[in-house]
Amino acid sequence: MEYSAQAQLIITYLKNLQTTICNGLEMVDGSTKFRHDDWQRPAGGGGQTRVLADGAVFEKGGVNFSAINGEIPPFLQKEIQEHFPQMPASTHFLATGISIVIHPQSPLVPIIHMNIRYFETNNGAYWFGGGIDLTPHYVMHDDANYFHNQLKNVCDKLSAETYNNYKNWADDYFYIKHRNETRGIGGIFFDKLWANETHTIHNIMEFWQNIGNTFLPTYTQLVNKNKTKNYTAEQKRFQLLRRGRYVEFNLVYDRGTKFGLETDGRIESILMSLPKHVSWEYDANSTLGTEELATLALLKKGVNWLGN
Repeated sequence: MEYSAQAQLIITYLKNLQTTICNGLEMVDGSTKFRHDDWQRPAGGGGQTRVLADGAVFEKGGVNFSAINGEIPPFLQKEIQEHFPQMPASTHFLATGISIVIHPQSPLVPIIHMNIRYFETNNGAYWFGGGIDLTPHYVMHDDANYFHNQLKNVCDKLSAETYNNYKNWADDYFYIKHRNETRGIGGIFFDKLWANETHTIHNIMEFWQNIGNTFLPTYTQLVNKNKTKNYTAEQKRFQLLRRGRYVEFNLVYDRGTKFGLETDGRIESILMSLPKHVSWEYDANSTLGTEELATLALLKKGVNWLGN
């Protein structure tokens, strides 16, 4: 499949963003570097996985770029036809994007996730998607307020309704149904975004890139604020339990994980999001302290983190 000019520009942007973010995270950690693994997908395309581990600040993290292509599998053909019924059947696709998950050493530094992605077919259908969300082990209201305000600043440039719409979408998406709790404090999530009577392709591209560009300064601020704080053994224990919830969501509900597995993606890259150390304890909530239970009480949909 020959990529469109739009796709080629997007791929160049994503590769440059991957390098910028990796360089920035290495500077924050100060003790470790990303390992680079180039890979090819037998059915078409490939990518570069970058992983760091056992740093002073980050226990494990990945910043992955991929651009895969090939014949459209049946499950994806159905989805395309649902959204673009007026178009003739397409036969080939391109899916490209960056996926980031960072697991810190300290339980006082939050886990962060971002994915921005672009999809197109050989008959001209395309869309943008993505999201960025924060999973603190301990919810700190000032950090939550800062994070959501940074996202709102980006969303407001697209429209006045964007933040609330995409924040609510994130609340619904990053939700662990079998636990009746959100994965963290949410963020924004969006999918199937393309030019229409409301937004031009320029507006959408700018918004999508602004999401990518806000990752590093936003997360760096939160990491530097909390990385040198002392923590207890009980807080470390709670971190490992919260990581267990993260694993449950990614393996049971996450669409990106499912898409990667269903399109024969590289398993090591798909499961990069899982933490190095994690715990599950039987009936753990019954042994938690006040601080931990206070965080659990905040893991619900519809919380106004903006503080206004």
